[in-house]
Amino acid sequence: MFRSDGAHFQKNYNMTAGVELLVKSLNIPGTSDTVELYIFDSAGRETFVEACEKMWGQPSLVCVVFDISSQTTFSSCSHWLERVKAHANGLQLPGVLVGTKADLSERREVESAVAEEWALSQGLGYHETSAKEMENCDAPFLSLAQSFYTMYQDCRQMIQTLTSHPL
Repeated sequence: MFRSDGAHFQKNYNMTAGVELLVKSLNIPGTSDTVELYIFDSAGRETFVEACEKMWGQPSLVCVVFDISSQTTFSSCSHWLERVKAHANGLQLPGVLVGTKADLSERREVESAVAEEWALSQGLGYHETSAKEMENCDAPFLSLAQSFYTMYQDCRQMIQTLTSHPL
């Protein structure tokens, strides 16, 4: 839904089979600035880990996704987060945890409070989304864009401070 700017949910969609790259620009609310996100979708498949890690380089942000109706997908989030953090070279890595398929509440295996608590313990924001119901699909990416924008502004300010006070 994020990729298609909220176009109608397709019942016969193809799940990510390998690794997909999506590039999308987002406007930062309250500014005239935009952030361009490069999103690598690996579909959580171990088969493509090496390819993913080569593409990640040194990530600036992280978005870990699980299905709220599958405890197995939630349990694998720590594994994927650690893999991404291993490429961050010890730098702070802002990000989000996203619980998808919120429309399947009757089949929920992962409670919101549990996922949110885990996300907070990892320094991540938490969002639940439903592509089928077109609910909250942009929120995780807007949060990521805002985090990146804030990091950029902080670095810019630090550079300006350092250059205005020569040694």
